[in-house]
Amino acid sequence: MALFSSNKRVVFQPTAYGSTRRRRRVPRWLVLILTGIVLGAGGLLFLQKSYGPPRLTAEESERLHQDLNSANIDKQRLQSQLAQQTRDLEETRSALSSHDDRLAQLQGRVSSLQEDIQMLVKDIPPDPRGTSPGIRAAELTSQAGTLNYQVLVMQDDPSAATFEGRMTFVVEGRYPNGRSNTITLDPIEFNVDHYQYVKGSVPLPDGMTARLVTIRITQGESTRLSATRTIRVR
Repeated sequence: MALFSSNKRVVFQPTAYGSTRRRRRVPRWLVLILTGIVLGAGGLLFLQKSYGPPRLTAEESERLHQDLNSANIDKQRLQSQLAQQTRDLEETRSALSSHDDRLAQLQGRVSSLQEDIQMLVKDIPPDPRGTSPGIRAAELTSQAGTLNYQVLVMQDDPSAATFEGRMTFVVEGRYPNGRSNTITLDPIEFNVDHYQYVKGSVPLPDGMTARLVTIRITQGESTRLSATRTIRVR
């Protein structure tokens, strides 16, 4: 019995060929994932190199930053100018509004003055000759060599057609040497609707001083007198 006995425990063998040890293999799904990552990265690099924008060098990148900073400075400057122009525009609008209000006030005063003038015009004595247009009033002053005049010419009918006339001065005066003379000055053209002040100054020859002036009014090219009046010079 001792010959057939053994102290070793019999161990179960899964195969008839003795014990084998299986090697660990990389899972297939992991291989597929890693392969996809590699292919994707390679494709991305290929696309960037072939079709993507070129990579900037350090110098180009620095220049780009400088251009960007310069653009930001220009933007800030333009924004500041825009803000200033906006303020100027608002001030101009405010001033214009104030001027419009002032203009409206002045127009109201002008209308009131025109009404007052119309009332005063009605009280002005008529031309002594009764003509229309007539010489309603005149003020003449003279210095050596100059005749100053203000003549009010008026038509009786406020709605009468515009009168296109010529005013001629026949001047009686004296020269510095004491010699007297009568001269006719060049005609002065004027237009009058209801009334018109014809005023100005004309030179007299050789330093003459006017003493008496006859005002003659004709219409257009006609020589026919429409009005006349003799005024003593102050």
